[in-house]
Amino acid sequence: MKALVIGATGATGKELVDKLLEDNEYTLVSVFVRRSFGKSHPKLREHVVDFSDVNSFQDLITGDVLFSCLGTTLKDAGSKDNQWKIDYDIPAAFAAAAQKNGVGTFVLVSSYGASAKSSVFYSKMKGKLEDFIKELHFPHYIIFRPGPLIRPHTDRIGEKVSIKVIKFFNSIGLFKNMTPISTAFLAEKLAKAPKVISSQTTTLELKQILKL
Repeated sequence: MKALVIGATGATGKELVDKLLEDNEYTLVSVFVRRSFGKSHPKLREHVVDFSDVNSFQDLITGDVLFSCLGTTLKDAGSKDNQWKIDYDIPAAFAAAAQKNGVGTFVLVSSYGASAKSSVFYSKMKGKLEDFIKELHFPHYIIFRPGPLIRPHTDRIGEKVSIKVIKFFNSIGLFKNMTPISTAFLAEKLAKAPKVISSQTTTLELKQILKL
């Protein structure tokens, strides 16, 4: 299989690229990045592109499966408008180009609680993206909705604190649907999913991700 990855420089994306390069069933891994991330491998193809103009390089978006791990925080984005551009507009544009070019499988890293009807900005944004891609009718569409992610060497204090709090509640049997998982574990499941899931559209909540 020929894989394509957006969000390859993020915590989950980096882990995913490593998993794909190690997996013999993936013969080529094409990553789309704003700047080179300095990785070299015989199976790796790196495309440094302008994400604001996907049409200018849409002919490069060809392969068997497109993984979308792209996302940011409101703090890093600086505004809701900028976060929407990164978390919604770019993945949506890639999805449309991939569908046009005959990519058969789309794997999306979404979020726990994603719903277009949500009153929470982040959850609503993720839900709308899920729905947009669903309307493209990929032959194979897999949605991952993990809870909090444990990122190696994170410098986000709020993230560290929230994970500790959730782990405490997990230890007494609460909020099991919000159990944190590592980005390495999620990446392993992402790489595996297109090989073992055959249904046209599948949404994996945390319980399903853990069992995959």
